[in-house]
Amino acid sequence: LTGFIILSAVCYSQQKIGYVDSKVILENLQDAKDAQTNLDAAVNKWKTELQGLNDSLVLIKDDYEKKKLILTDKVRQQKEEEIKTLEKRITDYRLQKFGESGEYFQKQNELMKPVQDRVFKAIQDVAKEGDYDFVFDRSSQIMLLFMNDKYDLTQKVIRKLEAQ
Repeated sequence: LTGFIILSAVCYSQQKIGYVDSKVILENLQDAKDAQTNLDAAVNKWKTELQGLNDSLVLIKDDYEKKKLILTDKVRQQKEEEIKTLEKRITDYRLQKFGESGEYFQKQNELMKPVQDRVFKAIQDVAKEGDYDFVFDRSSQIMLLFMNDKYDLTQKVIRKLEAQ
């Protein structure tokens, strides 16, 4: 009788596990595509501005190198200071836009957070509706060595998002 009770407990305690591929979900979600397009547009604008600054620096340096032998000490120092100032401006701009707490990451968070929240809610809803105990994301750092496709909830999540 004790063995039967233990066996019954083991059978009842089996957990239902599913997985999704959030990368596929985001690739199929128009909101995510729009957010990425907006982010790409901002990045391209910043890269163009940065390229303009770099082009200016190259021109100033070339001009300085050509003329430095005929410049007075005072003018040479002014040109060198101008070059240093522009180099610092380029470095500051790069950090402001693409640094750890730069505008790129802020904009990415601003644009993608609502999308990610929607996806997370849809995953939770699908998991609750399907009575899943655990749902893993196969596109994350968690290593899944084997996945049975019958537990793939990705398409269900996409359909739930499209229905909203």
